[in-house]
Order: sequence, then C-alpha cells, then structure tokens
Amino acid sequence: MFDLPDIWDAVMRGAVLSLLGFGWIILLVNIVGLRSFSKMTSFDFVMTVAMGSLLATIATVSAWTGFVQAVVAATILFGTQYIVARIRKVSNSFESFIQNQPMLLMRDGEFIEDALIQTRVAKDDLIAKLRESNVLHLSQVRAAVLEATGDVSVLHGDSLDEILIEGVQDCR
Repeated sequence: MFDLPDIWDAVMRGAVLSLLGFGWIILLVNIVGLRSFSKMTSFDFVMTVAMGSLLATIATVSAWTGFVQAVVAATILFGTQYIVARIRKVSNSFESFIQNQPMLLMRDGEFIEDALIQTRVAKDDLIAKLRESNVLHLSQVRAAVLEATGDVSVLHGDSLDEILIEGVQDCR
C-alpha cells in the first residue's frame, strides 16, 4: 500500500489509515450532530456498534479500495441515521416501527413477573440495577423501566409524576 518493507508498510497502514478513518468519523459527527452516538434508540445503538466495526475495518485494510469502501459505508450510515431521525419526528407509524417500546418491570415496590418473563430480564439482574441506583428498600421503587435501548431506569422516592412513565408498556 505504501511500497515499504512489509513490517513498515503494516505500521504505516495502521497509523495513517486509523488517523484518516478517525478523522473522517469525527467530521461526520460534527456534520450530523452529537446525537450520532447517543443511545436514545436501538437504531442509535446499532449505529454506534457499526461505526466501531467500520473504523476497525478502515484501520486494517490492505488496499485503498477497501479504505474507500469503508469510508463510503460510514458516510451512508451517518446519512441514513440523519434521515431516519428526521422521518421519526414527522411519522408516528414509522416511529413505532423503528422504536422498541419501553417496558415496566417494577411498580410501587412490586416486581412485575410477566414483564420479567416477556423481556427475559432475570430478577437478579434487575436487583443489581436497583443496587446501582442506590435503592435501599424495594418499597422506595416507584418504577423500574426496561428502556428501548436496553438500559434499565430506576425511579425511586416518595412519589412519581405519571408523565415519566407515559408510553411505557405495562403487563399488569
């Protein structure tokens, strides 16, 4: 690729292509916006994983055609994410097609067994999330929600504004 002895060619490829690929992705993030790597939706999460894979591909290709192909793929994915985000704002049917619905796993200190089964979340895993959220008593938990991104949100305290769980699927 750089017409150097094999070892130096590999070192140059790794260094130069990594820097070029990283720079290209930073440029795309600046154009499309910081939301590019958010985990607001499952689509965003897939985008983040795909970019990591493409950057690895960019850094390890052995021909310029492979580099160009990976850079084009990254550009297309950023463009697709931008378009999908725009369409989601204006189309509720598209929004429900592309977005997973959050699921209520606990309400008012009680586990919702049907939700745990349906989402395949183990009670032990949910209890670990409760500990991470500094819950001291199950009775303090107003709601535990498996978000569309796969994260678990734990809402605890004396009361809960219902708007915080609006649109959350409830199996009870």
